[in-house]
Amino acid sequence: MTAPPVVALVGPTATGKTALGVALARRLGGEVVNADSMQLYRGMDVGTAKPDAAERDGVPHHLLDVWDVRQAASVAEYRRLARAEIDRLRADRVVPLLVGGSGLYVRAVLDELDFPGTDPAVRARLEAELAEVGPGALHARLAALDPAAAAAVLPSNGRRVVRALEVVQITGGPFRAVLPEPRPHYPAVVVGLDREPAELDERVAVRVDRMWAAGFVAEVETLAASGLREGPTASRALGYAQVLAQLDGELTPAQARERTVAATRRFVRRQRSWFRRDPATTWLDAARPDLVDAALEVITARTLDR
Repeated sequence: MTAPPVVALVGPTATGKTALGVALARRLGGEVVNADSMQLYRGMDVGTAKPDAAERDGVPHHLLDVWDVRQAASVAEYRRLARAEIDRLRADRVVPLLVGGSGLYVRAVLDELDFPGTDPAVRARLEAELAEVGPGALHARLAALDPAAAAAVLPSNGRRVVRALEVVQITGGPFRAVLPEPRPHYPAVVVGLDREPAELDERVAVRVDRMWAAGFVAEVETLAASGLREGPTASRALGYAQVLAQLDGELTPAQARERTVAATRRFVRRQRSWFRRDPATTWLDAARPDLVDAALEVITARTLDR
């Protein structure tokens, strides 16, 4: 028996990837490998919709709760960890289901990507400028130099903006140039979930309401006491940045909530744009009643085509 392909479930936030991943894992005898960059952080549970034990329904999940909130995210480190899990599962003839909405993380695992190095002097200069003028000004510069990269990075995410500008300066070309056409590392079947934009907007609002009702503000308070503000990645996560601003008196509770909804909706549109660029992805309407069977049909057909 040959090693099974990797099944990747991708798409925007709030489409239902987690539930489908669990259902498919149960039908295929597989296990889930997390590809949500924020679910890698310990304690970031409510705000990332991290699946709890009931939602996992007995299906093993890997790469949840890996990093401390003070640690900077690293795509290269994530790739190393994820491939180790996938290699182990495939060696045991277990189907790995790579599930999440972090597009660069998924590509880093499935494809051969070369990540450029860093230049400490360039990085330090850009970070000093970030502290002085803020992320908006640097994002505007990135938009002028590399519109495609700017479209994929939140204007408020100073760390990602600095990294993109650093790569542009080091390589002398656009950030996008370091993400070449995909060269597969694994045999993979990629299933994309999507919904109508208006439906997704509503689901985002409902999701944020549930976060607040589930004690999200208390979660952020606990993490703040454990160094969340020191984390260059976790402190800027959707919802967490807004609640930190609320706790610091910069936003009212209503403003924090409203801005979390608005920022998440913008992020969903960027996710859709990112994932739609991959012609190898088979898209399914997440609202269809036969979603699990439809996804299994895609997986079976694509596997037999190999």
